[in-house]
This record gives sequence, structure tokens and C-alpha cells, in this order.
Amino acid sequence: MRVDGRKILRGGRVVSPDGIVDADVSIVGEHIEALGVGLSGGGEEIDVTGRIVIPGFIDSHAHLREPGHTHKEDVLHATRAAAAGGYTTVMGMPNVSPPTTSVERYRGVLEIYARDSIVDFNHHPVPTDLAEIPGLAAAGALGFKAYLISDTSRDYLREPGLALHDHGDLYRAMTAVAATGLPLLVHPHDQALMGAIEEPYLERGERDFRAYARAYASHDGIVWDTASALVIRVAEATGTRLHLLHMKTARMIDLVHAAKARGQDVTSEINPVSILLANDWANVDRVGPYALSTWTGDGQTEALWEAMSNGTIDVIGTDHAPHTSEEKELGWTDMWKAAGGLPHLQETLPLFLTQVGAGRLTLERLVELGSSGPAKRFGLWPRKGAIQAGADADLVVVDPAARGVIRDEDVLSKCGWSAWNGWEVVGKPELTFVRGRVVYRNGAVEGEPGWGRAALRMTDPVDS
Repeated sequence: MRVDGRKILRGGRVVSPDGIVDADVSIVGEHIEALGVGLSGGGEEIDVTGRIVIPGFIDSHAHLREPGHTHKEDVLHATRAAAAGGYTTVMGMPNVSPPTTSVERYRGVLEIYARDSIVDFNHHPVPTDLAEIPGLAAAGALGFKAYLISDTSRDYLREPGLALHDHGDLYRAMTAVAATGLPLLVHPHDQALMGAIEEPYLERGERDFRAYARAYASHDGIVWDTASALVIRVAEATGTRLHLLHMKTARMIDLVHAAKARGQDVTSEINPVSILLANDWANVDRVGPYALSTWTGDGQTEALWEAMSNGTIDVIGTDHAPHTSEEKELGWTDMWKAAGGLPHLQETLPLFLTQVGAGRLTLERLVELGSSGPAKRFGLWPRKGAIQAGADADLVVVDPAARGVIRDEDVLSKCGWSAWNGWEVVGKPELTFVRGRVVYRNGAVEGEPGWGRAALRMTDPVDS
């Protein structure tokens, strides 16, 4: 008997919470019904022999640019790229215009997402208005995002109410966020120290992408190390559940490792650019401003890979940060005026599958970093991030042997370019399911705007 709405993925290798197993996966409606060998019960059968089935990736760090910066990107284009890249849930950042500092603005952003998103979503507000923090938590936020940075010469990242530089203000914000029980994502940066480091470069008129990269990596990344030490210590004092972003240096790794060893509630995140692109001066020299927000610096790469493998780094966040080509091109001569950041939602999973094939990471560990890790940190586990009965049917069918080349002409982000243009990858998504519906199939996005739904903490009510 054919049961309407049932789908069975037949014959794949499944990355489950219990390890990699040869099994079928049955889906009924929006949820996984069962995982096992020889499942029956009727319905549509999808042959995934020779393929790997993984839980949909969750991006806890994506700049969707809407509202206010839609010339760079918008929710529709970004979530099309997400679907093609195997991401089934994305969490937007608050450096939009106006910045997400209040319950009213947060709800307004979610309305845009609900209208246009192909994948599930949430959004991290910024905790600069202390009076709004309890209401933002009650409205459904999964976490808060704190910026310790304001760019020196460009307007971007200087929206009023966005940055926290004063240590007292940081302490107050952390105390208020700690009371909600939600994690605080922190972009670590020592603004005063960076200003002193930049001065001689700017006085000498050295402003191109090479000078910018060297300035930010000065003294083995001192601007990140000092800021990380500060926020870890203040988080410990206030009881804040810290999620430290932009892991770049061996010292940052040491700080996080020591905090975890003390029993502190801290997790950390790495972005693909920090370990695959702007960790290598040859790439920076070749791609110039398109490779940058910053250069990671010499001698950090192996420590970062080890930290990803041993659990010191918990999450891969894409830091999907598209800008127009015109905004990036300025950086060939003046990177201080050019926009920093690059698109990542479509490229991240293939890039790291390639690293799995090269032996840098195990497949199980990649799934922890990209799916179960963020699900657990942001309160979505086990509804999301797991292939098991009862979970949302957020699934990605991957061909581990598929070879391809990343090309600008295939980019679905509104910006229309990729810093990874010309990179060869091995392994790519073939099918992406969001709550049981196919949103991407063999090179074509099938998802419709509005299918995405707000991803809520497991303690929150869930629509049946």
C-alpha cells in the first residue's frame, strides 16, 4: 500500500548519531520516520546507492544582508545558495540596516525570512540595548551576536548601536545575556590596539590588500588573541555561555582549550576562509581583496586543523559575507576602503568534503562541526542535526566521488562571484531536503520562497 507523503532513501551510507551505517531512511511528512535496513511501507523510493546521507548543515553565522544591504545579497538569493550547498538552516547576523537591537526589529527581520527563505532560519540580535535583551530571548532568538570591531575607514560595520568596545559595556551586556541562558557569539577584536597597529601603515600610504593583511596578522594575531582572552575571562565572571567566533591563531586555541579544561561553558567556531584560503599568503597574493576579510598569518594552519579534529573548535560557521565586485575591487589599491568578507554558503560543504577525502578530517567529525555541533549549541538538537526517528527530515545526499570546479557563473549568491573560482572539489550535494521537501536536486534549486520556517529552541512550542 502506498502511503501518501512517505519517501524512502534506499541503499545509502548514513551518518547517524551512532556512526556511519548502511541503512535506508524513511521520511513521512516533515520528519524522519525510521532508519534501518530493508525498510518497507510504500511511498516514493529514491535510490541513493553509492551516496552518503548526512544531516542538513546548520550555519550559525551567515550575513544575509537584508534589510538594508540588498544590493549585496538578499534572503532569497542566500537561501538558494544554502540549499545548493547542503545547508538546511541558516542564522542571520544583526549588522543589517537598521541593526537588530530590538524586539520590533528582530520580528521584522523574521518576517522577511518567512516570506523569502527556502531553508529554515533564525537571526542573532545584538545585545547593545540592555532593556531589549529579555524580550528578544522570549521572541525566539537562539543567541546574541556581539561585535568588538568597528572598521577604520569604511562605513560598513559602523551602524549605530552595533559595536561594544568599552569593557564595562561588554560586562553589562554579558551579564544581561547570561540571565537569558542563551549563548553569546562574539567577534573578538581589540579596536584600540588595531588602531595603533594601523597608524604607521596609513601614515606611509601603504593601503593595498597586502598591507591590510599584514597589519591584521601583526604579532601573530595580537588583536584577536588579546580580545579573546578578555571575552573568555568576562564570560567566566558573568556566567555567559560564550561562542567565540573567527578562530585564527594558536593562542586563541590555547585560550579556548584552557577554558574548557576549567569547565567553562565555551564553544568556538572557524570559518572556511581562515583555514582554506586566507591562511596561505600565495592565495592572498593571487586573489587579493577577494580573499580577505583578514589574513590568518604564517604558522597557524596545523594548529587549526588539530583543534578542529580534537574538539577545541566546535563549529564550522560559513561567515557568508557577500559584497559586490565593485566594493571588493577597491582593495587592490585601498583595502581599508574595500569591503571585507566573501560568500560561502554554496562552497563550504564541497570544500570540506574535499578535505575529508584528503584525510584532514573524518566524515563523522565534519558532520559534528557542520550539523550536530551548531544544533546542540543553539538549542535545536535533536530536532535538527541528527538522522534519527522523530527529527526534522533535513537531509543531504552527497556524492563523495563527484569531481567539479567552483565557477563564478554557478554562484547563486546575488553578488555573483566566488573567491574559490577555479578551485577543484571532490564531493558535492546532489539532493537537499528541508523538512522532507526537496529544495535542491542535481544542480537545480527546487525550493520555493516561504518554505523555510523559524527554527526554534527545543523548549519552545513547535507547530505540528
